[in-house]
Amino acid sequence: MSSRQGPPKHQNTYAWKPNAGRKINEIEPGGRYRPLSDITGVCPRCKEQIEWKRKYGKYKPLTEPAKCQRCSKRAVRQAYHNLCTGCAKDHKLCAKCCCRVDQIIGRDLSEVEAEQKMLDEAIKNARERDRRSLLRAMNKGKPKEAAKAQTCAEGKVGDLYPGTSLEDYAELGVDDEEDDDNEDTKICN
Repeated sequence: MSSRQGPPKHQNTYAWKPNAGRKINEIEPGGRYRPLSDITGVCPRCKEQIEWKRKYGKYKPLTEPAKCQRCSKRAVRQAYHNLCTGCAKDHKLCAKCCCRVDQIIGRDLSEVEAEQKMLDEAIKNARERDRRSLLRAMNKGKPKEAAKAQTCAEGKVGDLYPGTSLEDYAELGVDDEEDDDNEDTKICN
C-alpha cells in the first residue's frame, strides 16, 4: 500500500505518560504511600498485559474482593484475576486466563512470609561473622545509606564506632583531623 519504508518521519522526543498534567495523589493506590501490589499467580503473557495496563494508565485496582470462578468465594484480591490464589495454586492454573501453565509468575504471600521468618531465624542463630555476611548480601542491592543505618541499628560496632571496622574508624578520624587543621588556618588568617 505505502511505498515508504524505514523509521517514522516524526519520532516522539519523549515517551507518552498517562496523567501527565494531573497531580498524583500519594494516598491513592499507585501513589507513593500505597504502591500497587506485585503481579503474582499469572502466566508470563498475562503479566505483560497487566504491566501494559499499569504503564499506560488503563489499570483499575479492585475496590473490594471479587468472586472466584471455581469456588465462588469472595477471595480474589488482585485486579484482572478470575481465580483466588488457593484455586490457582491447587489446579496449577493462571489466575487471569485460567489456562494450565508450567511457569507461574510471582510467589504467594504465605511463601514470602515463611521465607522471611526462616531467614530471620537463621540470622538470629548465626555467629556474628556469618550474620554480617548475610546482611551484606541482603543489602547489596540497597543504597549505602540504608546499609549504614542497618549496621548502626544492629548494635555493638555501630554504637562504639561509626564505621564497620576499626580501619574505617581510623580513616574517619584522620579526615576529621585534616578538617580541624584547615579550620585553624582559616581562623588565624
